[in-house]
Amino acid sequence: MINSESSPVSSSTVSDRGQVASEYVRIFDTTLRDGEQAPGFSMNRRAKLRLAQALETLGVDILEAGFPQASPDDFAAVAEIAHTLKTTTICALARCQGDDIDSAGRALQAAQHSRIHVFVLTSPLHREHKLGMSKAQVVDATASAVERACGLCHEVEFSAEDALRTEPEFLIEVFNAAVAAGATTLNAPDTVGYTTPAEMLGLFTYLRQHVRETDQVIFSTHCHDDLGMAVANSLAAVSAGARQVECTINGIGERAGNAALEEIVMALKVRGSHFSVATHINTRKLFPSSRLLTQLTGQAVPRNKAIVGENAFAHEAGIHQHGMLKHRGTYEIMLPQDVGIAKTRLVLGKHSGRAALRQRLQSLGYTPDGSAMDTIFVQFKVLADKKREIHDADLEAIALGQDPDATGPWRIVQLNSATRLGGSASASIRLMHEDGQETNGVANGDGPVDAVLRAIERASRYDLRWTDFNVRSVSEGGDAQGQAQLTARHGQRDWWGQGVSTDIVEATALAALVIINRIERQASAHVPAAAINL
Repeated sequence: MINSESSPVSSSTVSDRGQVASEYVRIFDTTLRDGEQAPGFSMNRRAKLRLAQALETLGVDILEAGFPQASPDDFAAVAEIAHTLKTTTICALARCQGDDIDSAGRALQAAQHSRIHVFVLTSPLHREHKLGMSKAQVVDATASAVERACGLCHEVEFSAEDALRTEPEFLIEVFNAAVAAGATTLNAPDTVGYTTPAEMLGLFTYLRQHVRETDQVIFSTHCHDDLGMAVANSLAAVSAGARQVECTINGIGERAGNAALEEIVMALKVRGSHFSVATHINTRKLFPSSRLLTQLTGQAVPRNKAIVGENAFAHEAGIHQHGMLKHRGTYEIMLPQDVGIAKTRLVLGKHSGRAALRQRLQSLGYTPDGSAMDTIFVQFKVLADKKREIHDADLEAIALGQDPDATGPWRIVQLNSATRLGGSASASIRLMHEDGQETNGVANGDGPVDAVLRAIERASRYDLRWTDFNVRSVSEGGDAQGQAQLTARHGQRDWWGQGVSTDIVEATALAALVIINRIERQASAHVPAAAINL
């Protein structure tokens, strides 16, 4: 097991919970507005409400639910979220135009805590080429819009779009006009992700020195990731006094995305003694929130994504694995449980060493002696050169003297699935054993994938709990193949399977069949894994 008894990565020390933060940073989530408007991340109203409820549970302070004037569906989604959520401030976006502001006000009528977020373009480039407005006109539009919004909600936020490319003196003039009209939050967005942390630090220091009534105002940052510095720029703004950070789950958003909420929050938590601020986020909900967004949009998180990526708490290199087995703090600066991930994974692959292999075998109930371990290690390395990742079933096959690439004893001889428009799906499957025995399964489900998993479970007669499902394209074009990866709980352990097909339902069935065959092959060995001593 990984040693963490005296590790500096315990919850108390790594998260700096012993530090008393003098202030807290408000987390303004814009996943449902800025994030959702990016290509590939569009969500329907039901999905938006489901994610909004998860974000409230996560503990975000302000949730930007949408842009009501953009479409009737956006208006309805904002209104439904405003009616449903109870503790989070619900925010709606509006341009400095009367119709936009009035629409936002109507959409927020049912909110327990409401905010209208008005914005105007302030940089010379946008004033000249997009708005065709003078500086004086921009200032007048700002004051008029903020004043109008103040009569329709509990609080008003003002954003100077493209603030980082706006003349600093003019930015102060616009912000002062917004404050005088009633705005209580001033947002300086790096709209095109152009600035650097040093420049961001300088700007927010300048704003706090020159904006009037700064003790009554919350300064906010909104950073895009075009140059890969959105999180660093956001943290620089916090260091200079920003007390609201606008961000999104998984960093989704226009072009290269926005600052990632999970990265901002964990940076402030893990480096609490450096930043001396806190958030209201329940960090154990970060990973579930990330996976919910993936489920709702179908857009997977990169494996190497900080905090919530599949590799964030995974180690394959033998040197690293050996260090982790000795002391967790050697290669981890936070606990996976603190972000909602069950445990660290020591991934077995071609870079893994003997120590990690022995630990995994022992966890499966195998305690090989010296010569047996030598044989297993050689076979493991041969297999690892052929496969990206070695799973428990592969190790058990090696330990039992079986072929890890075996495919029997069951095969699919017939598979049918049907989906009723707007209704449930059904699936039927027939399996044939290598001894000639046949078995059938029929089931309904919430979708074709759910239905086929229920059907194959009934056909196999195994008690399976499907715990993880992931699908991705492994080729391009009209006949693109999809790869389905499944994890199921059976007995006291997890089983993994993978299937590939041009039909995602068939790929799912093939992945499930791999799991069933692996369970069957271990059972046919007639030796409980926990009792084997090689």
